[in-house]
Amino acid sequence: MANLKDIQRQIKSVTNTQKTTRAMKLVSTAKLRRAEELAKRSRLYAGKMNQVIAEIAGRIKCNKVGGIDNRCFLDVENPKMVDIVFVTADKGLCGGFNIQTIKAVNKLIKEYKDKNVKVRLRGIGKKGVEFFKYNEVEMFDTVTNLSSKPDKVRADEFIMTSIEDYKDGKTDGLYVIYNGFKNMMTQELHVNKILPVDTEQFDCGETQNSMLEIEAQDEEHMLDSLVNRYVEYAMYYALIDSVAAEHSARMQAMDTATNNAADMVKSLNVEFNKARQAAITTELIEIISGVESMK
Repeated sequence: MANLKDIQRQIKSVTNTQKTTRAMKLVSTAKLRRAEELAKRSRLYAGKMNQVIAEIAGRIKCNKVGGIDNRCFLDVENPKMVDIVFVTADKGLCGGFNIQTIKAVNKLIKEYKDKNVKVRLRGIGKKGVEFFKYNEVEMFDTVTNLSSKPDKVRADEFIMTSIEDYKDGKTDGLYVIYNGFKNMMTQELHVNKILPVDTEQFDCGETQNSMLEIEAQDEEHMLDSLVNRYVEYAMYYALIDSVAAEHSARMQAMDTATNNAADMVKSLNVEFNKARQAAITTELIEIISGVESMK
């Protein structure tokens, strides 16, 4: 009977776990709907901002606009130091959501270290920060409770150091790495080179029909302001996109856990029935044997 009690205890424990994972799935589903809607609205603005920046960068590259030598639009041939900003979740139980970002960060760090380029690692999200600190990877700056609750003001304050250091020549590049939302079932890893603005994919032929004009007397103030807004929103959008992807990943992980718990309960019930049948059979044999011994 002790064996039956152990099985019953396991069934109760797994059932309670199943209730928890089911509840967590429902919570993540509700949060995902709100986060997905915000991500969709923000994606349009981010796309337009990227389009404007790309067009300016293209005109500088292709048309050789006179007088414009803003460092944010110029490739650095021999970089000495780059900033890598990553976004992970503050909580776990979301499958491989965090580890995919961490792997991408490690890969980029290795690529630059192989080129003898120093890396300043800046982390957003408790899970990623804890991982790199545990592995004794030096962190230049960290922040928590931002990836789970994206805030534009805090995001701007966090990324402004990277913007100013790049403009001052202290760093030679800025990357933002995060896992973004693609659809309800899929997350998409992003390794975005933010600074300098990438012009490699820009088609110089497109500048012929461009209506954008850059006046030399306005270029410095306008470009500085535009670059700041571009980088700040790229950071904020990464947070918005990441939190939607996090809820999507957690919803899937909890759904899988709930189904696994249900399968385990079924298996334990079968084991319980077999054990109970065996116990009944043993008792019957003992009773029959006792009766036979009394004859």
